[in-house]
Amino acid sequence: MPATRNPRQPMPAAPAAPRTVLAGLARIGMVLRAGAWAKREAGGLTPTQAQILALLAARAPAGLRLSVLAEELAVTAQSAGESVAALVAKGLVARSADAADGRASLLHLTAAGRRAAERGAEWPDLMLAAVDDLSEAEQALFLRALMKMIRGLQQRGAIPVQRMCASCRYFRPDAHPGSAQPHHCGFVDAPFGDGALRLDCPDHEAAEPALAHEIWRAFLARDPASPQATARMPAPR
Repeated sequence: MPATRNPRQPMPAAPAAPRTVLAGLARIGMVLRAGAWAKREAGGLTPTQAQILALLAARAPAGLRLSVLAEELAVTAQSAGESVAALVAKGLVARSADAADGRASLLHLTAAGRRAAERGAEWPDLMLAAVDDLSEAEQALFLRALMKMIRGLQQRGAIPVQRMCASCRYFRPDAHPGSAQPHHCGFVDAPFGDGALRLDCPDHEAAEPALAHEIWRAFLARDPASPQATARMPAPR
């Protein structure tokens, strides 16, 4: 018979919240890794090759230099070069001359490479269903939290700088306070809400350090649950 707890005894101490969050993320990561490996093995790609296809798809049609590719993936130029050579041999990636520098070349996806990238970008149905279980408000809050964690990892040098809204010079957080679409993108001149925040935007332009600090301060100042609690950025000059 299972032991019963004396109601007068305190509950056992729960793990610290940060550890619990990390444990939860690790479990989600297991599902993502399993799905990613299954797709990569079916397509005959290594993890780095699959990442290269995804990155080139996101940056199309401009193309990328090998050095930029290596920096964005946080791998050595040699490792990136070997993976690119394999993708070229498979007919998934092609090289073209860089008009800005005749000594350099740009990497592009071929038609077959685009199809492979599209297949690789499909998330496991289980994960899509799990995210769909969250309300729109919960998804928006989760996205904000992920953005904060990613920036923290960037600041500590653990991952390459991401092309996300919160580090872009066009981002105006809480430019429309009290609205369902409080933020404003200066690139497209349109408002948008937390649910439309981007973690990797092809139109991203890094803000200068002082402006980046101000953007981040304003982004953190607004509590989504309380639209009145806000610190607006000054209008761009």
